Amino acid sequence: MEEEGMVKREGRLTLVLALATLISAFGSSFQYGYNVAAINSPSELMKAFYNETYFDRTTYYLSDFSLTLLWSLSVSMFPFGGLVGSLMVGFLVNKLGRKGTLLLNNVFSIVPAILMGSSEAIHSFEIIILSRLLVGICAGLSSNVVPMYLGELAPKNLRGALGVVPQLFITVGILVAQILGLRNLLANEEGWPILLGVTGIPAAVQLLLLPFFPESPRYLLVQKKNHEAARKALKRVRGWDDVEEEMEEIQLEAEAEKAAGFISIVKLFRIRSLRWQLISIIVLMGGQQLAGVQIYYYADEIYKNAGVAEDDVQYVTAGTGAVNVAITILAVFVVELLGRRILLLLGFSICCSACCVLTAALVLQTTISWMPYLSIACVLIYVIGHALGPSPIPALIITEIFLQSSRSSAYMVGGSVHWLCNFSVGLLFPFIQEGLGPYSFIIFGGVCFLTTAFVFLVIPETKGKTFMEINQTFAKRNHVSEVYPENEELKEIPEERKKLPEEMELPEETELPGEWKELPGKQKELPEKLKSVSEELNLVSEGLKELPEEVKSALEGLKEFPEELKSVSGGLNELPAKLQTVSENLRAVSEALKAVAEERPEELKELSPSASEQ
Repeated sequence: MEEEGMVKREGRLTLVLALATLISAFGSSFQYGYNVAAINSPSELMKAFYNETYFDRTTYYLSDFSLTLLWSLSVSMFPFGGLVGSLMVGFLVNKLGRKGTLLLNNVFSIVPAILMGSSEAIHSFEIIILSRLLVGICAGLSSNVVPMYLGELAPKNLRGALGVVPQLFITVGILVAQILGLRNLLANEEGWPILLGVTGIPAAVQLLLLPFFPESPRYLLVQKKNHEAARKALKRVRGWDDVEEEMEEIQLEAEAEKAAGFISIVKLFRIRSLRWQLISIIVLMGGQQLAGVQIYYYADEIYKNAGVAEDDVQYVTAGTGAVNVAITILAVFVVELLGRRILLLLGFSICCSACCVLTAALVLQTTISWMPYLSIACVLIYVIGHALGPSPIPALIITEIFLQSSRSSAYMVGGSVHWLCNFSVGLLFPFIQEGLGPYSFIIFGGVCFLTTAFVFLVIPETKGKTFMEINQTFAKRNHVSEVYPENEELKEIPEERKKLPEEMELPEETELPGEWKELPGKQKELPEKLKSVSEELNLVSEGLKELPEEVKSALEGLKEFPEELKSVSGGLNELPAKLQTVSENLRAVSEALKAVAEERPEELKELSPSASEQ
């Protein structure tokens, strides 16, 4: 029975989890891929629209430089918006939650979809440039938040498969844009505004349906401290009521991070225990974008050189997109079988080999007749390799190697590296291609080789491990004893508090002021001395009959005795419990005095009233 329970707790793909994955990926990740490719097919039609609109305003056309500049702005606003969106991730996911951020993100898709769809009707190309910035922000947020959301919803045995789904929908978005961008569909004078406006449909679907699905349980428990809401969300996602084991695992993560609090980007770069995790995401995200994805820009020319008719190149390009989708679907199923590390090593190795062979094929394609076909094969092999590991795995790795308090900042860093590299390479690649020609792919091959070596030496396998187990693995590489060693002094506070009572007992080695050093010995002598005092008082009472004057003077001396008793009593408050016997002996003295008064009333009448009171 125990083994059956353990199998049950491994997690399964419930209906709620499956729908939450599909809706969030379709509503957000799909738009990223779609907007990457949607602007490529109608590019010439849109340039003509820019020129005609400017002519209608000024009665003369744009210069070639001005037109190129406007088009470059239209293209580059998307990755720039992606960078802006990545920098917004940390604040939004901590303030609104993962699901709340995805719902807000729909604004950055629906509004620009309406603007781009109506741009031709209102004769404004500026709206298109602004809209590209807004959909870029949408892509920047979705490329970070969706993997984070799904990674925190998924059980550890499905985390890899569900973590690849966002990349799958990115490739589906690219493919759909390529198909709708065929010239006999929407890539024509009447259809291109519709092609740009389609991006609002997935956002509307997500805005309507996602509110019915749970927020990330980890966010609810670790950051919102809402145990009941987290437990309820876990029960819905897992499909059973016994979620205490997973609640304990999340609580363990929360306890490990309690003193750390929210880790900002600045703090992320300073913490030694997160050093190799941070280096890893920078290398993986940079390698993903610098590994040669610009091969797609070169693909059309490669197809033409291989003899593909110009009108048919668009279909071959769409076929390449279909291969990308198919391999990404394969990655969804093999990521939990082979592991993340193997897919990264295999993917970057394939990309490295494809870039090197493609360079040789492009150099020799004018001298050897079959080289153009080898070039097409290299493009397809590269697409397969990139879709297998470099495209889907890095975002998944960020979710797994960082804990809750640092995850949002880590996604901000990874997303910023992603979009900066995307923007930089898109800007510089035309100049690299012009300067180096086919040899430009040697640079990308070198990046793939270095990234492969880094993965082999540094990145551990994370398949089937909890977030705490993964971070403990990195703790060894960072040469620290705990996940957050900076809090070790805080962990020692309870031990110090345990020592306080012992210190208050004043052990023998403790140095005391000189007058206090005599106290322990005098404590033992006090009872004997008080006994002698009592005996002397008895002798005084016996002599009262014969010595009234002496008794009177003795009683006068007793006026000062209570003051001495007060000082003794004050000292007793500071002495250990053994000194309580002093008080008992003093009570005995008082009783003796009463006895004296009862036995010699006549003599006491002659005393002054004050003496009698004493």
